[in-house]
Amino acid sequence: MKKDIHPDYHMIKVAMTDGTVYETRSTYGAEGDTITLDIDPTTHPAWTGGSSNLMDRGGRVSRFNEKYKGFLGKK
Repeated sequence: MKKDIHPDYHMIKVAMTDGTVYETRSTYGAEGDTITLDIDPTTHPAWTGGSSNLMDRGGRVSRFNEKYKGFLGKK
C-alpha cells in the first residue's frame, strides 16, 4: 500500500438538530471539528414517518386506479 495517499481518519463531533452531540471517526475536516446537521433522523420525514399526500394532478392517479382496479384482487 502506498504511503501518504489516504485521508486522515480522526475524531470529530456531530451536532444534531435537537442539540445532542456525539463523537465519531471521519475524514471530514480536522481533529476536533464539529459538523452541525440541518436534517437528521430526529427531524427528517423518512425516519419520523411524516405525512405524505398523493396529489392527483390531471386525473393521473384516477386513471391508473381505474385501469388496474381488478389487478391482484384490489377493488
